[in-house]
Amino acid sequence: MSYESVQLERQNHVGIITLNRPEQLNTFNTALAEELCKALLELEGDKTIRVVVIKGAGKAFCTGIDLTEYAGKSQQEYREWVGLMERVIHIIACMKKPVIASAQKYAVANGAGLIAACDLAVVAEGTKIAASAINVGLFCMGPAVPISRSVGRKRALEMVLTGDMIDAKVAENWGLVNKVVPLEDLEKETMALANKLAEKSPLALQMGKEAFYGMSDLEFDKGLAYSNELFAGLCMTEDAAEGVDAFLNKRKPEWKER
Repeated sequence: MSYESVQLERQNHVGIITLNRPEQLNTFNTALAEELCKALLELEGDKTIRVVVIKGAGKAFCTGIDLTEYAGKSQQEYREWVGLMERVIHIIACMKKPVIASAQKYAVANGAGLIAACDLAVVAEGTKIAASAINVGLFCMGPAVPISRSVGRKRALEMVLTGDMIDAKVAENWGLVNKVVPLEDLEKETMALANKLAEKSPLALQMGKEAFYGMSDLEFDKGLAYSNELFAGLCMTEDAAEGVDAFLNKRKPEWKER
């Protein structure tokens, strides 16, 4: 399908989604929220794609929700509108393919939530990140869900209660992002990580991500049992047999994807 609020491209086994509202600093409006979700699902269903990257066009990664859409809704309309704004968080968690955020300059409110929702995040030096809705009388309730799972309760509460900006290096220390790089190296470093993942067994990546998210909210024993069951299933795949044989015979594996 065609897109306007996002751009979609494919580089070998990597799908790249660019938030494409640079004049609005890539704020979420209805069109962008809908198209981002559709683009993610399109790449999830594309058998040639193994890894997905989300980045922002222009000066910023994403600075939250477009408040020009805010006023004049009923409670049910707000419920539906907010649900659409946060749907991407759920989609990323349910996707089997790894999703990497590649962020620069500002990642605010929904932008911070998007970084936290992605499985991995590479950000440029000097990037400012904030759960800032409290500063306009609202609250980053949706973003708080993935943020709290990345940085823990105390740090998440500090972010959502104060709305203060934190620097990329602080975000790295807190565990919100994986890697901080010079701005001029952001694309190179992001694609290096994406291509590294794309070289792994696609089936192992997908089953592994499913197991990780599936066990996260289970009690310890149940989480271990669930993960063990998925691992046993993975052991039965051709990719597992190929990977082990390639390791033992010191050769590069040729993934079967089954």
